[in-house]
Amino acid sequence: MSNGTTTYRAVQAVAPGQLELTTKPLREPPPGHVRIRVEACGVCHSDAATVAGIFPISWPRVPGHEVIGRIDALGEGVHGWTVDQRVGVGFLAGSCGYCAACRDGDLVHCQNQENTGIQHDGGYAEVMIAKASGLVIVPDELDSVAAAPLLCAGVTTFGALRNAAAKAGDLVAIIGIGGLGHLAIQYARHMGFEVAAIARGVDKADLAKKLGAHHYIDSKAADPGEALKKLGGATLIVNTASISSAVAPALGGMKRGGTVIALGVGDDNIEVSATDLIFRGVTVSGSLTGLPSTADATLKFSALTPVAPMIETMPLERAQEAYDRMMKGDARFRIVLTMGAWT
Repeated sequence: MSNGTTTYRAVQAVAPGQLELTTKPLREPPPGHVRIRVEACGVCHSDAATVAGIFPISWPRVPGHEVIGRIDALGEGVHGWTVDQRVGVGFLAGSCGYCAACRDGDLVHCQNQENTGIQHDGGYAEVMIAKASGLVIVPDELDSVAAAPLLCAGVTTFGALRNAAAKAGDLVAIIGIGGLGHLAIQYARHMGFEVAAIARGVDKADLAKKLGAHHYIDSKAADPGEALKKLGGATLIVNTASISSAVAPALGGMKRGGTVIALGVGDDNIEVSATDLIFRGVTVSGSLTGLPSTADATLKFSALTPVAPMIETMPLERAQEAYDRMMKGDARFRIVLTMGAWT
């Protein structure tokens, strides 16, 4: 915090690719919202939606949707949360409760749900305002820095695996070993699946095994589909890579009735033949982050197991450097901004 209790520091996007450190006035949370003193915020590739202006953005805008902090003020009508409670804020900012999707129980696809760091300021700041209905419970056992990336990369991979039709002991293939993939491998291993990691190059084999993969398939040296066939066939293929076409070579190694789940978003498409869909019963689906309850479960599961993101930290004022490193693919594998001590 700067200047006592009347202002706080924040990093905001002001033009495509350009971030600036600024000072903002402290304000009270509106009804249904809380004010959070941020302790850590992950730098996610989805932040490009704000910083690069991929989504319609009203600049200036503070990015960041992997936020851990403590509540320091409650807006009118907020129940179930207390001042000084440590909470998380993810990409989904909180459902409305009254639209058609919400009335059908599909809170993830709420028609009035705003996204953290896009329609309103996010966590690249010492303070942020968040809707109470989107808050996540943070277990005491998890460090704030380690917990931050789990609110996006973690909940996305954990939720997809937990909700899949695969059962313990089934072969699950994870495509990509990056920000999403390195967590997907760990979650899959600790959920009891037989895990095959697929990536390009022999240099990733040791890391895949360290993360918990039982098998590593170098897609440059071998046909992923044939390799999966030799292992008995995959029940589930999870694509965490930003290249959607990476799925096609692995489809030949999927069991009858198997499922592909897309997590990574790329400019190309997943190619699946009508033969695969009709005669082999292959299904293709996607998974968009998760409910606050799913995020609660993600953090609880992570506290109960050795699952942890591989991270490097940078102070808030180096947000531009952190963002640039992430966009270049130089991060190994998540960067977390830290805000320092607050009172």
